[in-house]
Amino acid sequence: MAASAPSDGAARTLGLAAVVAAVCGGLYGYDTGIVSGALLSMTAEFHLDHQMQEIVTAAILAGAVVGALGTSWLSEKFGRKVSVLIVAALFAVGAIGCSLAPTVGALVCGRLFLGLAVGGSTQVVPMYISELAPPEKRGRLVTMFNVAIGIGILLANIVGFGMHGVWSWRPMVAIAAAPALLIFVAMMFMPRSPRWAAENIGLTEAAGILTKLRTSRRQVRSELRQIRDVAQEANDAESGWSGIRQPWLRPALLAALGVAFFTQCGGLEMMIYYAPTFLSDVGFGSSSALLASLGVAIVYAVVTLLGCLYVDRIGRRRLMLIMIPGSVISLIGLGAMFATGAHGGLAGWATIAFLLAFMLFNSGGIQVCGWLLGSEMFPLAMRGPAASLHAAMLWGSNLIVTGTALSLVQAVGLGTTMWIYAGINLLSFLFVFRFVPETAGASLEDIEGALRAGKFSPRAGGIRNWKAQ
Repeated sequence: MAASAPSDGAARTLGLAAVVAAVCGGLYGYDTGIVSGALLSMTAEFHLDHQMQEIVTAAILAGAVVGALGTSWLSEKFGRKVSVLIVAALFAVGAIGCSLAPTVGALVCGRLFLGLAVGGSTQVVPMYISELAPPEKRGRLVTMFNVAIGIGILLANIVGFGMHGVWSWRPMVAIAAAPALLIFVAMMFMPRSPRWAAENIGLTEAAGILTKLRTSRRQVRSELRQIRDVAQEANDAESGWSGIRQPWLRPALLAALGVAFFTQCGGLEMMIYYAPTFLSDVGFGSSSALLASLGVAIVYAVVTLLGCLYVDRIGRRRLMLIMIPGSVISLIGLGAMFATGAHGGLAGWATIAFLLAFMLFNSGGIQVCGWLLGSEMFPLAMRGPAASLHAAMLWGSNLIVTGTALSLVQAVGLGTTMWIYAGINLLSFLFVFRFVPETAGASLEDIEGALRAGKFSPRAGGIRNWKAQ
């Protein structure tokens, strides 16, 4: 019996990490999605006009941008684990605070506060999980966050649709405090990030953590050696926010931030928030429109789960390049249906088919990779600030889409709007093809080494094998 051998509890620890990622992602999806079902009773209670409805809806997104940027300092100063604990507490307090809001002003402030937790979770949780996971499991574990976003949105749609007329909006919002408290307790039993520990405490501490996370001494020794080599090389380099300006890091920033932009601006968020509105505008009945919206949420949840299961096997870059053309074709078809005003009979079925096909291709491709790439592309010395910038790009793009979609429809029409988004998806394909290398199977240290060596490129033949090139 080898007492010093890596712990048999490695699988349990990584499993708990997946649960943490899933619940945090679910809270993000639920807290942003529940407003669609709760807004009707909020409007009735506070007598909200159209403008105030938009402000209430968007407040959580504005708070998320601030939370994504602000959590950077926390995750670097106090560590990823402590930051997740703080985010979980903010989720719980924010949900309860929103549910108790006595005025519309308090409600907006509560949703802004809740947005801090939403944005903070997207900055620190994928990064924390990526630093715990072995390379061959990193994609699957990190994308549990994405899967849970879809499940959270689906649950929000189910609660909003099924409990409308039974619950007021207050219990719909307050119920999210329970899983937040679950995460807070679970994080008490989680280890620190071994990468953060190596940089801030020492390699001995990092070695002890890795022993609990890996299944063989060989894995521990190999990974610790990589961490040590990268840490020694980074000692002489700039770190933190100033380090982001270093020229050798620019390819990773361009790739990760570009994919983040296209993840949100490709139209998926528009469909989640406004699909019932769009369908109603072209003649669908309210019940049909709401049922189609529920279908959108189901497809998003199921396909994101499938993407999570296969992203390590297929690869990030390849998955996006396979799926994005389907998004383009689906939006062209959807735009044609909207432009002709067809909504009855076979035309109605075709409209729904194009809508669901777009959700399938978009949520199963770039949506799976959008959050993942930001958690794995950045070097250790500036991973916290860079991941924060990545999350802020995601939330800022979401805010842009949410705030302009209806105005764009008013200006150019629903069919033309779909074609514009088809063009954005085509641009995303070209961007991925030109700027995004494959990171599947590569360790975080391999990715950093390729960056420093100028081999971070789709033309370099794969980051995992960059040393042999």
